[in-house]
Amino acid sequence: MSQAEASKDINALAKGGRTNMLGFLIRLVARLPFLFIAGRAYGPEIVGRYAIVVLVVEFVALVATLGLKRGLAQALSSTSRPHTHVVWDAMMVALVAGLIASFVLILFPQALFPNSAVMGLERFLPLVVIAIALSDVSLSALAYRHNIGASVTARAIVEPWTISIAAWAFSFVSTRDGLLMAYVLSMSAALIASIVPFVREYGLPVGWRPRLAEIWGLARLNAPLAGADAIEWATRNVDRFILGLLFAPSVVGIYYMAQQVASVPQRLKSSFDPILGPVITQSLAAGDRPAVARQVRQVGFWILCAQAGLAVLFSVPAEGVMGLLGREFVIGAGVLCILLFAEVFASPGAVCETALVYIARHTNLMISVGVLLLQIGLSFALIVVARGQGWSVPIQSAAPAVALALALTIGSVAKGLLLQAKLGAPVVTIRPSFFAAIAIAGLVGAAFMSLPHHYEWAEMTFGMPAMVATFLYVIIRFGFGPEDRALFRKVPRAEAVAAEAA
Repeated sequence: MSQAEASKDINALAKGGRTNMLGFLIRLVARLPFLFIAGRAYGPEIVGRYAIVVLVVEFVALVATLGLKRGLAQALSSTSRPHTHVVWDAMMVALVAGLIASFVLILFPQALFPNSAVMGLERFLPLVVIAIALSDVSLSALAYRHNIGASVTARAIVEPWTISIAAWAFSFVSTRDGLLMAYVLSMSAALIASIVPFVREYGLPVGWRPRLAEIWGLARLNAPLAGADAIEWATRNVDRFILGLLFAPSVVGIYYMAQQVASVPQRLKSSFDPILGPVITQSLAAGDRPAVARQVRQVGFWILCAQAGLAVLFSVPAEGVMGLLGREFVIGAGVLCILLFAEVFASPGAVCETALVYIARHTNLMISVGVLLLQIGLSFALIVVARGQGWSVPIQSAAPAVALALALTIGSVAKGLLLQAKLGAPVVTIRPSFFAAIAIAGLVGAAFMSLPHHYEWAEMTFGMPAMVATFLYVIIRFGFGPEDRALFRKVPRAEAVAAEAA
């Protein structure tokens, strides 16, 4: 690949990353009110009940996409059929799978409510699986054509703002079911916001006839992708399920809130998925594996820096952050810190997996299964040890977070080494300035946290912005090269040069 083509790929990644990072920031701003409302208006026990429901519904919806969230890009890049027909085949797959999954959960609603009675229309809550699956597939189809704005609108604006506003409104109707009603409404709104641009981009399926054999082949081909997606999701959520089995709903609720704050950095990685997947598949189709290594290495460094910065930002004033959600949640500050750095350790492997699902599907799947089993085993083992030592419930409930951090770190190293062997080039880069930025930003935050008690208001008001500014200055000034700075350019340099030449 020529230097111009390499620069074009990096610029495409930077452009998509900028768009989705804007969406990430918008989603963050919208998500925080929901956490505040959920914690203050509903309390830990109801939040814990809601957390288990969402856990089951989103897992089933993920399985119902049958790997098409990432596999659709490869299907579109390797077909001679009209793309409109292929994407509607994918939508048909998601619809049928979603219907089957919803029907099973309607028959066994106790899977959603293991520790509470099923009342009223709660039995039909699984129908939201269909909305989630169709929305995910339609946004993946749009991402193939580099339409990232639709994903930002649906996932970063419509969905979070709907659930935040609805959760507040429904709290005056029912503090038992308000969160669940808000969730259903937000997923339905996100589906509408996904389908409208999808139809505009690909059109209605004129002349299309579902090809059952091809649809089944598409689903079977993407089975390893579906497995990888499901296992990655389970790795980030099985801790909540284990807590639900062994602890009261209020404990699950506190952990869930810490998990939601900690998942903010994780969404940074998903911000690049819609653009990184298509760029990688196009490089692989051209047989240019060094380009794939360069793309993974570049995006991986961007995400690693951003996640580390957020980890420092939220972990230093962890008690204050959790206290914003309600006094009952302050006890989850330790869990929040562990989960934040677990995301940092997992970052390189998560980015590497974006390429591994295309070139080493089954090996990647086996590593993911191993990581999940290790996490589950460690979680139960650490809880048993903590109980045997007579440690408090907050310490016991932190055991799954510790297990997650250890398992993700091991999996990240394994996936990085595997992808490097497959591509024949380094795929992870960590620079000294990275560690310097973390240390200096942490010291700045610690200085604000050490202020006398009556200056507590300044800890977050001035301390958090100061940490962000310090981290960004050190990492950009001393760690970023020309390609890294493409992320912040309004007009990529390669495009500007081309415009001048014309």
